[in-house]
Amino acid sequence: MRKGKINITLDKDLIEYAKIYAQKQRTSVSGIFAQFILNLRRTAEKEPIEIILADPDFRENLLETISKIKSGKVKWSKYEEVF
Repeated sequence: MRKGKINITLDKDLIEYAKIYAQKQRTSVSGIFAQFILNLRRTAEKEPIEIILADPDFRENLLETISKIKSGKVKWSKYEEVF
């Protein structure tokens, strides 16, 4: 997909938060905005995520993964270690 640029103005504290959040999520600030806009589009086009969550196997695995993350039983790897 062809990409373009967009300029936005934010308060400095929001910019810093976005950078920190992106780093913790292992993504970019651009990726955060892209996901946000995609979510807006899905909602506007009435393609809710509930369709995915309705799959019992997906839901069960998702809840199991969330539980492992909360309990600290997940070993995190660096990007370089995985790829």
